[in-house]
Amino acid sequence: MSVLTPQHAHYMIITLELPGADPRNAGVLLEDPATDRLWVRLRRDWEEFAPEEAEVLGAIEYDLAAKARELGAKELLRYLEDTLSNVLAVTDQGKILVDDFERALGRLYREHVQSTVRPFITHLPRYSLAVAAGKFLENREVEEEAWEEAPSDLRLTRELFVARIQGRSMEPKIPDGSLCVFRQGVTGSRQGRLVLVEQLGGGANDRYTVKRYASEKIQREDGTWSHDKITLIPLNPEFESWTLDPEEEKFRIVAEFVRVLD
Repeated sequence: MSVLTPQHAHYMIITLELPGADPRNAGVLLEDPATDRLWVRLRRDWEEFAPEEAEVLGAIEYDLAAKARELGAKELLRYLEDTLSNVLAVTDQGKILVDDFERALGRLYREHVQSTVRPFITHLPRYSLAVAAGKFLENREVEEEAWEEAPSDLRLTRELFVARIQGRSMEPKIPDGSLCVFRQGVTGSRQGRLVLVEQLGGGANDRYTVKRYASEKIQREDGTWSHDKITLIPLNPEFESWTLDPEEEKFRIVAEFVRVLD
């Protein structure tokens, strides 16, 4: 298993101060000094946050990302120091150790930017795994623990939800303690997919797991097919696979893994 080595990085908070209003955090810049790359994430609730300037502000993230690719991180930061107004400003640099820049950007954004919750437009509900299993498999009405803002490139639907995963069996793809997006209702073949599994009859703290789904099928005499063996495979070679008997109702698939948030 590959091990990610933490790297030194710098982050800055973009602040916005509109006339007659207090300064508000509007986004995060994360610089990778080793590659001169700049990661950018800005809030998306401009219609509620600053309706009169929403169209202009909404284009800033795209413009900054494009200029960062063109100029590099250091040159762009110098450009911002010279061109930003009193309305839009960048704080002094903070230092951080990063092993995954996209995840670190998400953590910094959630820590520093309090955006408007827009259910299933910009945000997804976060559930405990037990609650998620009840809600999606037993059709119970439950309340979310919180709402998590999703990345702008993820198309949101009501089948998506967020849960925190504990354990190292799927590292490095799914780090221990990470917030992950799942989609309930796994359609089509499950072969090779990463799925959230509930082990029926397990303890409260160890009954859920994420694994790669693999099945072997046999053909019956009538020409139909049935599962002969189902295996749940970890990505971390330090952990063993589970072999399941399809005839025993000891597990159920809750959802399909979509991506890591942080």
